[in-house]
Amino acid sequence: MKRFTNVVLCVLCVLCGSLNSGCGYALAGRGSFLPPSIKTIGIPTFANRTTVFNLETTLTAKVRSEFIGRGKYEILPEATGADALLTGEVTSVTIAPASFSATQLASRYAITMTARVELRDTHANMVLWDNPSLVFRQEYDAAGAVAGQTAIDPTAFFGQDTQALDRISTEFARSIVSAILEAF
Repeated sequence: MKRFTNVVLCVLCVLCGSLNSGCGYALAGRGSFLPPSIKTIGIPTFANRTTVFNLETTLTAKVRSEFIGRGKYEILPEATGADALLTGEVTSVTIAPASFSATQLASRYAITMTARVELRDTHANMVLWDNPSLVFRQEYDAAGAVAGQTAIDPTAFFGQDTQALDRISTEFARSIVSAILEAF
């Protein structure tokens, strides 16, 4: 019986020791793989090589907000005076039918945005992170939510692409900030 008690005590000690040891778990979005010398990040307005009006302003604002929300770096709206510089360029935006109704009218559209982004250490003139071909896609219905609107009604179409671009902008900002800070 005494031997059984000793075995149980040994097993409990091993379990307690393993439970108290670190497992390496950390909260996502709280760490950073950037060099410790990076304190400020300049994020000037991204370039827009598409015909979509004001897309660069929306993307830049969402990226700045996402960095600010992480709370670790001072974000500057210009390139000067920063330890690192994040530049971006929207290279294309396409809208194409994704599905059709029984009458062969487009009932759903897919909007796809392609961009390139680079984070550069301004002191060492070294690229810290880049992705030359980020692709984001959202779908939206051609028919509006208002009763009586159909796919051929222009009022059903207007505004849907803007909302889809806003969702793409949010996804874009979260993805690149996570990729930069969490080294994915």
